[in-house]
Amino acid sequence: MSKVDARGLACPAPVLATKAAIESDHPERMEVLVDNDPSRENVTRFLASQGYTSAVEQEGAVYTITATRGADAPQAEPVAEAPEGAPTKIMVMVASDCMGTGDDILGGKLMINFIKTLKEMGDELWRLVFVNSGVKLTIDGTGTLTDIQELEATGLTILVCGTCLDHFKLLERKQVGQTTNMLDIVTAMQLADKVINI
Repeated sequence: MSKVDARGLACPAPVLATKAAIESDHPERMEVLVDNDPSRENVTRFLASQGYTSAVEQEGAVYTITATRGADAPQAEPVAEAPEGAPTKIMVMVASDCMGTGDDILGGKLMINFIKTLKEMGDELWRLVFVNSGVKLTIDGTGTLTDIQELEATGLTILVCGTCLDHFKLLERKQVGQTTNMLDIVTAMQLADKVINI
């Protein structure tokens, strides 16, 4: 069994350490130790994406993630070029809960209008990513929550930075999107045809 001790490591280090262990050892079973909720969630989700079934046990502040590789684990495949006529994949990264600088009240109103208008991008809107204070738009009680939930209901993938949620003590209040890590965000940037930063 491959073992990864990621205690004391901040995002995305636990996921990167798990990824490195999988790539070097190709283990059928592995155990990963983490000591915070964002790492537990991110590592478990990453393991699932690699074909592993995970069980989590908690002792004090330490989570032990035990993972077993399934028979249907994904195999590496060459990246295919998008077929001609396929919609452009646009990733929108929202790094603030207000738009622009100068007046935060105005900036908050502008951000609400921006989120409401995102649906006009149609099929080209491929990923919506929230980082830094942008994660505050995904919690209960915000003027943007319903619109973001409606976008998610259409099938749009929404990623919310777990480290950022943890920093602002908002992990329990997130209402929409997948809690994610920097590896997922960077990978999405690589796959996107265009990245728009707000």
